[in-house]
Amino acid sequence: MRKFVTPFLLTSILIVAGLFVGCASGGSTTNENQVAATVNGQRVMMSEVERGVSQQTGGKQSELSQLQLAQMRLTVLGNLIQREVLFQRAQREKLLPTEDEIDNVINQQRTQGGMTAEDFAKTLKEQNLTPEGYREETRKDLAISKLQDKYAGKITISDREVEEYYNTNRQQFVNARGVALGMIMVDPADNSSTGIQDDAKTEADAKTKIDNIYTQLQGKTDFATVARAKSEDVASLRNGGDIGFATEQDLKNNNFPADLIASFFGPMQIGEYTQPKQFNGKWYIFKLEDKRLQSENLTLESQGVRQRIAQILTDQRKQLLNGALLEVAMNEAKVVNNLAVNMLSNPSNLGLRPAGPGVAPSQPAATQSSAATPQSSTPTPASSPSTAKPAGSPK
Repeated sequence: MRKFVTPFLLTSILIVAGLFVGCASGGSTTNENQVAATVNGQRVMMSEVERGVSQQTGGKQSELSQLQLAQMRLTVLGNLIQREVLFQRAQREKLLPTEDEIDNVINQQRTQGGMTAEDFAKTLKEQNLTPEGYREETRKDLAISKLQDKYAGKITISDREVEEYYNTNRQQFVNARGVALGMIMVDPADNSSTGIQDDAKTEADAKTKIDNIYTQLQGKTDFATVARAKSEDVASLRNGGDIGFATEQDLKNNNFPADLIASFFGPMQIGEYTQPKQFNGKWYIFKLEDKRLQSENLTLESQGVRQRIAQILTDQRKQLLNGALLEVAMNEAKVVNNLAVNMLSNPSNLGLRPAGPGVAPSQPAATQSSAATPQSSTPTPASSPSTAKPAGSPK
């Protein structure tokens, strides 16, 4: 079940696997100890490229064709080069985070993932990641964010720009008919890896657990308190089960039963909760937090509209500035892309796998240089710091 997001209410927490994908090369003959590229003399290793490829393919890179694997390696390496270029610029501008800042971010990521310190350390170990290596990646993420924020901090948005945006985008400013919901979910699948303590692992256990939760709610126990203690939806339990605002179409798209939708928009009153309901292979209890039966057109003076437009315009300029910052930083850097040079030197096998029996994979060139070709205006690692959280949102 996807989470509901509206312009004025964003309650879902994005849970991503982040760096927790293994570094196995999937049977490739590429030597991970090779230097894939250098940025102002700083080495980017093939092991880092392989980890990125493994992350993007879910560990199934061995299923890629030679051409697909070569393209993905170039893309991943291009992003790593861009990341290193921006990090080095942040270093030169003395924008490195403090050790306390790094600690706070890592602890926040661990907490949002529902992990104890022991769980976090175990997960790192299982994925061949060291705490030191993960800490260094966090350092880079924060440094790049500080660098981008330095230039974004100079952005100003005028009232005239806000008004022009509203006048040309009025259709965006509507409070749609819909409901705000709280949710307690019980999943018969094994979710213990996500940090759920009271996890139902069978259909019978799930039915027993949801019935016990319903009984507890009937005893006037606070819904949010029960959600935090019992729900198996990691993304919402920390918010007391709050999953945000949903239109009627949102509910239909997420396979809500018709009778449940009718109840939300009909006799069910704000503050009431449903009986246990099973669909999408899981058990749910929903609380109706709010409902809006008619869509409402918002004016420029409606609460939050001006602020929302200013944020939209600011974000647009941030994206443009990030692209300009990357372009300038890349132009100033000395990049040696060994992987790209190696492919040009060995077009028959792209410098990756033997072209035939008895043909050994070639070694990377270390004396030629070429600028990495960016695959996007900003590299993924720079625009969004890596997070360490397990997947927990219901699908």
